[in-house]
Amino acid sequence: MKVLHVHRIGGIGGSERHLLTLLPALAERGVDVRFLGLDDPARAPEPFYDALAVPYERLSAPHDVDPLLAWRVSRAVRGFDVVHTHLVHADVYGALGARRLVSTKHNDDPFRAGAFRYVERALAHRASRVIAITDALARFQVDRVGLPREKVEVIHYGLDDLPQAWGANPPPSLIPDARVLLAVCRLEPQKGVDVAIRALREIDDVHLVVLGDGPQREQLQRLARELDVSVYLPGRVPDVAAWLRRASVLVHPARWEGFGLALLEAMLASLPIVATNVSSIPEIVVDGETGLLVPPDDPSALAAAVNRVLADPGDLGANGLARAQAEFSVARMADRTLAVYERALR
Repeated sequence: MKVLHVHRIGGIGGSERHLLTLLPALAERGVDVRFLGLDDPARAPEPFYDALAVPYERLSAPHDVDPLLAWRVSRAVRGFDVVHTHLVHADVYGALGARRLVSTKHNDDPFRAGAFRYVERALAHRASRVIAITDALARFQVDRVGLPREKVEVIHYGLDDLPQAWGANPPPSLIPDARVLLAVCRLEPQKGVDVAIRALREIDDVHLVVLGDGPQREQLQRLARELDVSVYLPGRVPDVAAWLRRASVLVHPARWEGFGLALLEAMLASLPIVATNVSSIPEIVVDGETGLLVPPDDPSALAAAVNRVLADPGDLGANGLARAQAEFSVARMADRTLAVYERALR
């Protein structure tokens, strides 16, 4: 079975980390799996390819709409039994020449339920199967976007280990024994980092460390200065696992979320979680068992939950590790994905 995955690449976020885990697992199961990257040169695609363990081809994709790129992708997908696309650009371009199309939906961005839903419906008509990474996302695709229920299948992300380091972290500008609240996410409105910064006014003796970069960096730095709270934004770091092991709590105050792979990484590190009760997050974090869930856009509720966990984390971390190992393994994800391909070929 020859399978080509297609994704626009600009840095390493949740969907990219998913591919770095899924593709070698499929190869281990006898799939001739390859990757076609649509590179956004403005967002540093190189680290993704450095970590990719399957054969790949790269096409420059600096523009959202590019007829020449459409032609190049349609040629590149020929000869594959299944073309598996991820996110909007790959969905649109990858559908043009695919013999059998599988599309994974990674997030419930509100724009998908607006005018773009008509494009999504046309692409779903073209696809053999649509994979949603959570039950919440499947409901969003069916109820709000209007995709056919019979084509949508849920396959959760899988992860067995913490991210491998690709270098040493720079020395942090923190007191060596400082208590750390950790967030791992892009600096953009969806992730609610501004809410975590505002919550710091009601949490004693902690430092918020946010691993990731994005368009809100200057705005978030300015907010931290205005509120006189301790926030460290080192950007993308080579050793995420070192921060996961150092932190006391992972905070994830997202306003909406496709999956939240950082939640799964925290669980594998036995790190308690405080997150928002939105989208797919309750499928990952069990409130009161592996972490605490709070309403979105509520700094006081976030602070109260963090203070509660800092005072008594109990078995939240241990329970999170057990749940991650039982419910979100790489083997389970890869086996279910392979089953989707086999049904598409039939």
